[in-house]
Amino acid sequence: MKEFLQQEKSILISLLSLAVLIPLEQTILASRVFNLLALSAVFMIIMYSALTVAHHAEALAEKYGEPYGTMILTLSAVVVEVLIIGIMMAHSANINLARDTIVAAIILDINGLLGIAAIIGGIKHGVQDYNINSTNSFISMIIVAVGISMVMPIFIDEQWQESYLIFLAILFVIMFVIFTRVQIKEHNYFFQYGYKRKTAQQQDTHSSHKKINGFYHACMLIIAIVLIGFLSELLSAFMSRSLSNSGLPIALGALAVAIISASPELITAIKSAAENRMQTVINIALGASLATVLLTIPAMIALSLITHHDINFALNPIQITLLTITFWVSIIHFNDGKSNVLEGAIHFILFIVFLFFMFTGQI
Repeated sequence: MKEFLQQEKSILISLLSLAVLIPLEQTILASRVFNLLALSAVFMIIMYSALTVAHHAEALAEKYGEPYGTMILTLSAVVVEVLIIGIMMAHSANINLARDTIVAAIILDINGLLGIAAIIGGIKHGVQDYNINSTNSFISMIIVAVGISMVMPIFIDEQWQESYLIFLAILFVIMFVIFTRVQIKEHNYFFQYGYKRKTAQQQDTHSSHKKINGFYHACMLIIAIVLIGFLSELLSAFMSRSLSNSGLPIALGALAVAIISASPELITAIKSAAENRMQTVINIALGASLATVLLTIPAMIALSLITHHDINFALNPIQITLLTITFWVSIIHFNDGKSNVLEGAIHFILFIVFLFFMFTGQI
């Protein structure tokens, strides 16, 4: 029991935090100072819990290998994201929350996460190789998904908006199933690098993977995600009050959701880049972006229809411009199967530009 508590401290901390903060929620909301302190504390606890999600997802990834490993990690992050967005939507009248969070997640994954990882990997290893088939597959799917879900609604008559959203939700579920099948069956070698080479050391590592308790890590992963959901309920209340009191842009809440959900991926991506495993970084960054669009949008559409909460996915001009530049740069950078510091720096610059527009309230 003692060993379990040491290994799963975040679960204990989350439970204690919920036990303390839930009874005091209304008292905290009545005070600006207490509200800000509670918001900071809950945010840090959720981030710490996200690290637990990363730990157990990495253990499952190590046990089952690629592409299953990064799929487990990205799906875990998307579940966290959907959970938080859904809870925040229930407490907010902001119809753009889901859209802004999805845009923030894509920019954070492709420009922030991938940019930082490419810089770190480039400094340590120079040029890093990866499978070009994976980037081509991911980028084409992301462009199509974003285009039909976040650009096309701009030109659709209002009377057809709801019908199109229902059609979109069904279509995205089908697209996700097709892409997942391709990723794990017909073309799984697209998402691996050097998969044909199997050294004696890799064989020894494979035998050690059998010792990893997949059931335990899967259970702990689910528990951590559930606790993040409960904590997000408090985060939503505290964040809404803090943003309204401070006069800061409401869209910052979307950025906070994206950061929380991407934190497990960011940690794993940086480790992978430092270990010269750029393929894992690509699978995480682009896979997370694609999963965010294909899974978050149907989930939010379903929630919107159930709760009768208005929702808007149509991008504003600045978002369209930033995403267009991001995709153009990605097509140029990901056409040779190699990454370097310069490419990472260019992507990270785009992320800094996004932060400028976010904090100035123009997104």
